[in-house]
Amino acid sequence: MIKTTNIRKNYGDLQVLKGVDLEIEKGEVVSIVGKSGAGKSTLLHILGTIDRPDEGQVVLNDTDVFSLKTKKLAAYRNEHIGFVFQFHHLLPEFTALENVCIPAYIGKKTQAFAEKKAKELLDYLGLTERMAHKPGQMSGGEQQRVAVARALINDPEVVFADEPSGNLDSASSKELHQLLFNLRKDFQQTFVIVTHNEELAKMSDRRLQMVDGLIQS
Repeated sequence: MIKTTNIRKNYGDLQVLKGVDLEIEKGEVVSIVGKSGAGKSTLLHILGTIDRPDEGQVVLNDTDVFSLKTKKLAAYRNEHIGFVFQFHHLLPEFTALENVCIPAYIGKKTQAFAEKKAKELLDYLGLTERMAHKPGQMSGGEQQRVAVARALINDPEVVFADEPSGNLDSASSKELHQLLFNLRKDFQQTFVIVTHNEELAKMSDRRLQMVDGLIQS
């Protein structure tokens, strides 16, 4: 599903990634752990095509993503990649259903198709009673589940999650962690997760330790 070769990234004189080689299989749940400043989020953003490496190659499901021009890369990201962040980034003026539909609309899906798929996802995630609620009317755990539904609306090949439970209480964190593994079981979804949560890291198929811009183990 994912193969990287010699990924390097500098910010000015600061060398953040120093030649990362990585392979991730379809259906794997992989956690990337390490101290702050080790390069975890930078690597995740490059894998998700949000940022570009200074050197190296990222191949997602046989596509050399950084060989694509800007507009084609944006379209590829919308169609093939999902994101879940520490802060849900839901639009406060829209309902849960409307928030989930947005990536489908960007992908030129019809309103009927988008709403049907969004309702199916929200129902699967236990949010049937929250579809018409706005983010401010939902708990933190509910908001993050809406963000997961939004990440899944276009049937992405891989979901990248950056501290997905970092802003949740312990009960909501456990619920979200179990949800990720249910999605893998039910849909063969691939997850790459940056986390400081040891429980989530231990649950993962693989735990990759980053130290000073390199994967150590």
